[in-house]
Amino acid sequence: MLGSGAAELEARGHVVHTPDLPCEDVAAGVEEYAAGVPAADVVAGHSLGGFTIPLVHARTHVFVTAGVGGTRGPEVLAPGFGAGQVCDELGRSYYPDPTVAAAELQYPPAYAELASRLRRQAPLDHAAVAVDSPAYVVCARDAVIRPEWQRHLARDVLGVEPIELEAGHSPMLERPRQLAAILDSLA
Repeated sequence: MLGSGAAELEARGHVVHTPDLPCEDVAAGVEEYAAGVPAADVVAGHSLGGFTIPLVHARTHVFVTAGVGGTRGPEVLAPGFGAGQVCDELGRSYYPDPTVAAAELQYPPAYAELASRLRRQAPLDHAAVAVDSPAYVVCARDAVIRPEWQRHLARDVLGVEPIELEAGHSPMLERPRQLAAILDSLA
């Protein structure tokens, strides 16, 4: 988690890891991504991180406004999302303009500079993987993954009641205390 979300969890006594995944490597798959994430009691995956966390050893897997393996299609993404992205010669998507990235990913103005650190994202194979103890945090104002699709993922794919959070796509930046309280309650 970026921003003050990690600090909020650490203040609650949790050890927080924010691994740097090999998202630019077109040959890397979810197995390589998961290898960079240490085992934990609770592992949270935000956005595309939802494809990785099922392969990480954890008691509880928390999907935070995240994709879930095996799901794709136009009904997943909010209308207009990705309009500011382009693909390079290796098929990796990226934002040439960090200001556009910050807006599309719903970064609060105080964290907009983080968008300049976004790396190119290689296409990711995201086959479904069973999760024993999932939780799903739906961000009600998400402009990336449709909130109704997130609720579907929680109920119909993961078999859990979604936890609602009044936030956009980047709750660790926008609502760090509320997200930390949710994650703390799942620990």
